Amino acid sequence: MNLENVLNQQIADFNVLYTKLHRFHWYVKGPQFFTLHEKFEELYNETADYIDEYAERLLAIGGSPIATMKQFLQAATLSEDGNEQTSEEMVETLINDYTLLVKNLKNAVENAEAAHDHVTADLFIGTIGNIEKHIWMLKAALPVKTSVNA
Repeated sequence: MNLENVLNQQIADFNVLYTKLHRFHWYVKGPQFFTLHEKFEELYNETADYIDEYAERLLAIGGSPIATMKQFLQAATLSEDGNEQTSEEMVETLINDYTLLVKNLKNAVENAEAAHDHVTADLFIGTIGNIEKHIWMLKAALPVKTSVNA
């Protein structure tokens, strides 16, 4: 995959994630409301920064970032089905989405390095570190599941 397509896929995925995080921010309910409402806002603000960084990087290397919802949905690997109802489902969805993003970003690093674009590779590597931290924190926010031995 060429580097322009790689960056556009990230732009698409992060735009889907941005919309999803806004929805979670608006619709979260329950005992974790205050904590998650604030966390989701923090995460969508961070996501907006990634979108801007990736689009500006793409422009800097002579590419054209996609910029419509139709293009985002066509290029994204994240889904936007909107079935999450509980705060736990929202957190689990984010863990799954972030895990997929890390996988995609690791492939993006390989593509950037193959193109000898170390600046773009470094941009992706920094994102991976932040997202892996979010995965750890979100997993820690889920209730501990106990197994019953029969």
